[in-house]
Amino acid sequence: MSLIGGIRPPIAVLSALLLTLAGITALVLGRVEDGGVPKAVLTSQQHFAEDGAVALRASIDESVTDVTRSAALFSAGQPVSGDAVLDKLGSTYQKWMGTTVVDIRSGKLVAARGETVPLTSGDLSSLKGEDGPTPRMVRLRNGEVRLLSFGLLTWPGKPQLLLVASRNLKFPGISLGQFRSIAVVDSEGAILSSDGTAEPESARGSTDRKDIKASTKELTDFAQRAARKAQQDPRGSKEPGSGGYPGVSGSLLGGKLLGDRSVAGYATLAAADPGDTTTAGGLGLSVVAMVKVTERSGGTQSPVFGLAAGGALLLVGALAVAVLLGTVQRPLIRLFLESRRLTRGDLTRPVTVPGYGEAHRIGGALERLRRQLLGESAEATGPAERPSGLRRVGTPALLAVCAVLLLAWSAPLMLLFNRADNTADVPRQLVNDQRERTDTLSDRVRRALNEGDADLQSVASLIGDKTSPEAMAEVLAHTYNENRRYRSLYVVDPHGEIQAREGKEPKVIKSDRVSGRPLRLLGRGGKEPVVVAAAEIPGRNGAQLVGEFRVEFFNALVTRPGLGVVRIVDDRHRIIAGNTGFLAFQSLPDQHLKDLVAAGAQRLGKKPRPSGVLYRDNGVRIAAAAPFSGSGTAESLHWSVVSWQPTGRLAIPEYDAQNRTVLAGLLGAAAAVACLGWLHIVVARPLSTLADRAEALAAGDRKPVLFPQHHDEVGAVTRSLELIRQQLQDQNRRQPRRTPSPQPTAQPSPPEQYTRN
Repeated sequence: MSLIGGIRPPIAVLSALLLTLAGITALVLGRVEDGGVPKAVLTSQQHFAEDGAVALRASIDESVTDVTRSAALFSAGQPVSGDAVLDKLGSTYQKWMGTTVVDIRSGKLVAARGETVPLTSGDLSSLKGEDGPTPRMVRLRNGEVRLLSFGLLTWPGKPQLLLVASRNLKFPGISLGQFRSIAVVDSEGAILSSDGTAEPESARGSTDRKDIKASTKELTDFAQRAARKAQQDPRGSKEPGSGGYPGVSGSLLGGKLLGDRSVAGYATLAAADPGDTTTAGGLGLSVVAMVKVTERSGGTQSPVFGLAAGGALLLVGALAVAVLLGTVQRPLIRLFLESRRLTRGDLTRPVTVPGYGEAHRIGGALERLRRQLLGESAEATGPAERPSGLRRVGTPALLAVCAVLLLAWSAPLMLLFNRADNTADVPRQLVNDQRERTDTLSDRVRRALNEGDADLQSVASLIGDKTSPEAMAEVLAHTYNENRRYRSLYVVDPHGEIQAREGKEPKVIKSDRVSGRPLRLLGRGGKEPVVVAAAEIPGRNGAQLVGEFRVEFFNALVTRPGLGVVRIVDDRHRIIAGNTGFLAFQSLPDQHLKDLVAAGAQRLGKKPRPSGVLYRDNGVRIAAAAPFSGSGTAESLHWSVVSWQPTGRLAIPEYDAQNRTVLAGLLGAAAAVACLGWLHIVVARPLSTLADRAEALAAGDRKPVLFPQHHDEVGAVTRSLELIRQQLQDQNRRQPRRTPSPQPTAQPSPPEQYTRN
């Protein structure tokens, strides 16, 4: 018999699958949760650390790029003094702790602003060339760490100067909330900078001092553990196919103090795309975010349910397999044996006819064929008996009965048991994390807009009134290629005429290209929002440098795992960008989100605050909204970032139990459909066809040749019927032919004799 055909393999596979599933169900559904920290909380801390790493990496790379680009733009223009360079740099960017211009050949300090830049000892004359030295970290005497970025100022006939800018390693715009600490860690596990950690001097009592000491110790321990884990390859630190963050990231579980458990997430600084290299990614830094959460008390499930479900599957599976063995397999094997007996010439015993369906029809046909082999005619054996009552139940109906039995176990698991309703216990920490991460994204978008505006201001101030159109085109090309946030860069005169352009064709019409506002949102009513930044070029009578932002740039900014659906909305609550598909200027999907955005935009004190909430109507979901809050020109846009996600996707014990229960039901249904469908294909359909052919053969139709479709029990019975057909044909040929006796011919009567009288 074939290994994949016949009736035995499907039944055997079904039995093995049901037995395995019963064991898994008893073990998995019967597992009791020990309480503690849900996995969703640990994953959320991992994502929080990844957000911090992304923000710090982007900030460091942006700072390095700003220094090198500014130095290149200064070098492309007329020579200026070191003080002029630092004044212009300081008026455009407010991100460095200190800036310095140094004569490379002599090592003389030319100009300085801010704190003293900690220049390392070395031969500055060796730093000649097109590029300055690579950024490096240095430690001050007070223990703080500074990152130094370098740029070369080169003019023909002038001594080459080195532009140096120092910055700290603080996180830009990371919203920590309460009871959270975040730190930058080097490759050795040393904490270079931290936020959110309280100083021992701020303690109000012995309990506070104990808590601060324990928190500091936990953060130090997390930093060392994260540094060790950061040494592994990012591809080996995740489960195969998980994708996600391109660097090494994960979560850590700490000690317990006063009923709270310390948990942390860690992430290395990595480029946005796997395989790329950046300045920040080469510094060997990691981010560790620690928070204290309240552990769950008690389990979520009793082991009795899993044991009962596994036992019920054993009973139902045993009944289904018994039906298949008793009503499908055994009659078919009996037909196979009876047909072989007839082909061997054993015709003394009548054929044992099965009681139901196609097997009954085939058995009846075999009995009629046995009598015909003994010499009776097809007419004498009579017509095929049509089964009635229960005997009409065929193999498809029996398979359907087995399917109903198995689905009667699977369907309740998929639809009824262990359902996590609107009363599911969602940890408050998840709502807090959703709010803080959304606020971090909002600040990131705001800073990106401010950086874009600052870049245009810097480039516009360097173009000046003496730059030729060719030189302007060169500057625009350099800026466009170095900064991918713009889809188009162009210089326009006071009337909106384009004098130089780089990138795609502008979407802003001529009348809207010149404006006194540095940042604008255009395109309402169209298919794509147009975010425009403009900077006036000094000395050109109102000419402006205009940059149009790419929508994909904003979409990439808000694409972060673990936040669900994220949208950037304008002051009218219309969608500007998002991490999933959206229609431009479409409203938010429901009134709850609109109210949440409106509530977040209300000022509490000097600035608006982010808000997060847990909705329990129409499904449980977490939502958060964070308006632009901070300095810079982007705040005037009054945009907000809003995010929401259903809690059913989170690794919360109630939903884990529901998902495992549904999975068990799905596996049971899949096993039933697969194996019973297999039986229907290889047994039920061929058996129905064979029954029709067997009855036709018993009725005297000896011409069609019977070919087996598969090498299995049905095929064996088909081969036996073909042999019987051949025997009957030989039997007919061996019988003497009976010729009809000739009919007597009529003799002509003798002619009448006429006599004369």
